[in-house]
Amino acid sequence: MTIDRWVTDTAAATPDKCAIEFGGERFSYAAMAEAIDRMVNELRERGVGHGDRVAWYGLNHPEVFILLFACARIGAIFVPLNWRLAADEIRQIVADCEPSAIYCDETFEDQARSLPLAQPTGDTATQAQTSDPLLIVYTSGSTGTPKGVVLAQDAVIANAKMSVDAHGLTPDDTVLNVLPTFHVGGLNILPTPAFSIGATVLLHPSFDPKAMLMDLERVQTAITVPTVLSALLAIPEWESADLSNLRCLSIGSTDVPMDLIKAVHARGIPLLQIYGATETAPFAIYQTYQDAMQTEGSLGKKGLCDIRLVTPGGTDASTGEPGEIWVRGPNTLLEYWQDPDLSAKAIEDGWFKTGDVATCDAAGQYFFADRIKHIIISGGENIYPAEIERILRTHPNIAELSVVGIPDPKWGETPVVVAVKSGEVTQADLLAKLDGALARYKHPKSVVFVDSLPRNAMGKVQSDRVKKLAT
Repeated sequence: MTIDRWVTDTAAATPDKCAIEFGGERFSYAAMAEAIDRMVNELRERGVGHGDRVAWYGLNHPEVFILLFACARIGAIFVPLNWRLAADEIRQIVADCEPSAIYCDETFEDQARSLPLAQPTGDTATQAQTSDPLLIVYTSGSTGTPKGVVLAQDAVIANAKMSVDAHGLTPDDTVLNVLPTFHVGGLNILPTPAFSIGATVLLHPSFDPKAMLMDLERVQTAITVPTVLSALLAIPEWESADLSNLRCLSIGSTDVPMDLIKAVHARGIPLLQIYGATETAPFAIYQTYQDAMQTEGSLGKKGLCDIRLVTPGGTDASTGEPGEIWVRGPNTLLEYWQDPDLSAKAIEDGWFKTGDVATCDAAGQYFFADRIKHIIISGGENIYPAEIERILRTHPNIAELSVVGIPDPKWGETPVVVAVKSGEVTQADLLAKLDGALARYKHPKSVVFVDSLPRNAMGKVQSDRVKKLAT
């Protein structure tokens, strides 16, 4: 059963049930099902068939999900374009995936018209299967050029089951999404799981802190990332908002600052962590709303997939030993689009190698350590920047910071802090917080104060550019 049946089956059973609320308007499941039918017919009239790509260039909009489910029915592949990218970057992605149709909102109409289209070559008679590719989501992580992650409908289905479990979703729920739907977080952490059970999606075109806080008073759950949650907590009304309807909030990030977690828990709201990547749709490891407050700082337990922690020697890590997170299951990518070399490097015997390092305790709780590419090897010892950052972030006069390794003639590498001040603080003040908290060899050599940290379009700190600031 292809995933468009989620909508059509709910429409048949409860046609007047609200599927999407957007811009003050409510769209029923019946209306959404009819819109999907129209889009399927339109795509077929344009010759779009099995395996052809269909792109969306715009802000969050109900049309995103109409296109997604229409593609699912005919076996086409949906490509949400990152509107935050520069024009040349968009052209690079379009040249790579060669969409046969591009849809847009009025904000990006002129840019969309300038993009080339490929002739459709897909078979319009082929029956779509859940094993078929459904999404190409472009991601560059914190470094590198965009790469197209190919996800099957099966990945979206497995992801939905994990999200329903994590958030305790029911058909009576309304979920709020403010994250961009050009990313799997905005598409799949809450909206597609909500549609899978006939719940309601309250969709914002983009993130606005005050608008989000206002709507948190009438939903059961919402997804955040650290930058979004920080902005939300900075609103004076956060402390007085009526959040009695909220079952939980969730946050997608590898390393969530503990002060953010505690601030949400102080309001009596569970903040559950979700670990994964674009390549895992994104659910792989997660907390549930029932256990989040009792396991602060944990990534949670494995979901409907297999997890290995693999040491540099290629063996499985023992309890408490750091190892790279490998994921295998229906939620993982099929391949990187038109890049067999990268696919072979990232996927080994069905295991996706995430590049993230974690530990696992005896209870099966996972704890993030760091990105492999961020690990600093100093005098033969591994230093995890995230470990240093967690401690230094607690300084009251630091707005944000990043720890990177720079070349050192004696030790090979040595850690340096690149930090943004929010008040008066000196290098000595900041580094003093590590005294007695971390082994001396882990202490950074120096602190470089800057006005802001360089970030990519998704708000992730770009480590390569931070290193340039540190040297």
